[in-house]
Amino acid sequence: MPTGMTELVIRPAKQADLAALQGLYRHLIPEEAPCPDEKAADILDRLQAFEGSAILVGLLGAALVVSCTVVVIPNLTRGGTPYALIENVVTDAGHRNKGLGKAILKAALDRAWAAGCYKAMLMTGSQKPSTLVFYEAAGFEQSKTGFQARRLPARSE
Repeated sequence: MPTGMTELVIRPAKQADLAALQGLYRHLIPEEAPCPDEKAADILDRLQAFEGSAILVGLLGAALVVSCTVVVIPNLTRGGTPYALIENVVTDAGHRNKGLGKAILKAALDRAWAAGCYKAMLMTGSQKPSTLVFYEAAGFEQSKTGFQARRLPARSE
C-alpha cells in the first residue's frame, strides 16, 4: 500500500521489533507501563507457537507505525473450523488517517481466512463515532452483543 514515497510493509513481529512495538503501544494506552523486556520476548514466542497467530506490524521504512494482534483459536463447532480474535489495534498518532489501520486489519483478516477461520472478531471499548466508522470501513460489522468480565479496570478513552 503506497503512502507517499514509502510503501507500508506488513509482516509478523520479530524479537527485534519489541522495543519499537512497546513504543507504539504508548499510542494505545499512554498511562500503562510497558511489558518488561524478558516477559515481552517470552510472550511473543508463545503467541507465535499458535498456528496462524501473530502480532502483525506495519513499517514505513524502518519506522514501526501500525500493529494488531491476531489469534487463531481452534474450535469444536462449525465442523472444527477455527475463528480469529483481533486485539491491540494501534496506529502511531502521527500516521493516522492514511489507511494504515485498514491495511493492518486487512492483513489480519487475510491471515485469519488463510488459516481457515469462519469468522474474525474484535471488540472496542470506544464509543467514539470515528472509531466505530473506522472498524466498519475496515470490513467489520457491529452485529453481536459483547460481554466481558474484567480482572483489571478498562482503560480510559
